[in-house]
Amino acid sequence: MRLSSCHNFHDFRRMAKSRLPGPIFDYIDGGADDEDTYRRNTTAFDACDLIPNVLRGVGNIDMSVTVMGQKLAMPVYCSPTALQRLFHHRGERAVAAAAGKFGTMFGVSSLGTVSLEEARRLSGGPQVYQFYFHKDRGLNRAMMARAKEAGIQVMMLTVDSITGGNRERDKRTGFSIPFRLTLGGMMQFALKPTWAINYATHESFKLPQLDGHVDMGGGALSISRYFTEMLDPSMSWDDVAAMVREWGGQFCLKGVMSVEDAKRAVEIGCTGIILSNHGGRQLDGSRTAFDQLAEIVDAVGDRIDVIMDGGVQRGTHVLKALSVGAKAVGLGRYYLFPLAAAGQEGVERALELMRTEIERDMRLMGCASIDQLSRQNLRFS
Repeated sequence: MRLSSCHNFHDFRRMAKSRLPGPIFDYIDGGADDEDTYRRNTTAFDACDLIPNVLRGVGNIDMSVTVMGQKLAMPVYCSPTALQRLFHHRGERAVAAAAGKFGTMFGVSSLGTVSLEEARRLSGGPQVYQFYFHKDRGLNRAMMARAKEAGIQVMMLTVDSITGGNRERDKRTGFSIPFRLTLGGMMQFALKPTWAINYATHESFKLPQLDGHVDMGGGALSISRYFTEMLDPSMSWDDVAAMVREWGGQFCLKGVMSVEDAKRAVEIGCTGIILSNHGGRQLDGSRTAFDQLAEIVDAVGDRIDVIMDGGVQRGTHVLKALSVGAKAVGLGRYYLFPLAAAGQEGVERALELMRTEIERDMRLMGCASIDQLSRQNLRFS
């Protein structure tokens, strides 16, 4: 399968599946428990219809947005995700360069495989740092100080992952970092030797943001033990408020889903919230971000930037979210499958397709700029 044959999310997913060993593909593709929330993240958009207007003069389209003080050339961004060099040897380097080319935001995770500093050098676009709250408060402060020194514009604290979700696909293959594969999992790696060659012939796999805390050789901690032993399940609103004050800039919470929590985020000084169920990878049976979006926007949308992610595969999905009131939309698997399939070239093709879809769909909607989208153009079944 050629990259030029990829025209949508499903094409990229098939191409990635053909190139990745099964356990790694399933790590990207899978969700928690029965994966009901994972599936509903996308099907939630089906219950919303677009009502276009015509004869509105849409010769020039402006799809730029400003979110958390950052000007984006398009209303989507590459949400931070872990372990990207496991999917393609360039990992975050490819994503940072592609996002910069398209003038949009990207992020590096605490579990990222390229350093904040290197990613910052590769992209002229805004950069967020997604981090987890550790039991070691000194580590939290050190990570924020490092991010500030690196020139990170937005701090993003993930609040829905104080423990890992029940991802049964990974259990069946034995996927973990470091690798502890089942026999079936090892067979899947043997069937995709190209991935193994790339993995073996490039620099060693590491987590630069957590040097000394998580060792890919199995010395200090595995990824699963990182979640169970280093993260602090007692994290409270007071803890986060202290971090917001210490950061002193753009600060968002990722994983907020209730109106009560959205209001608390406003109260402690956050400038953004991301409605997210972690791509259906944490609490299966939880509500989708799109279904919850109107309720949150109505409650706090005039006081804080409301963003959403989860299940976005089309430009029309983006326009529906923006019409409800989201300021921007995060992409995850949408760019991870192209990354796995073809590196930076794949991510660029995916972003180009998304930009083209949004521009075309805005014309068909009769909207020349994002601020012309509204709930008047939507109907829910």
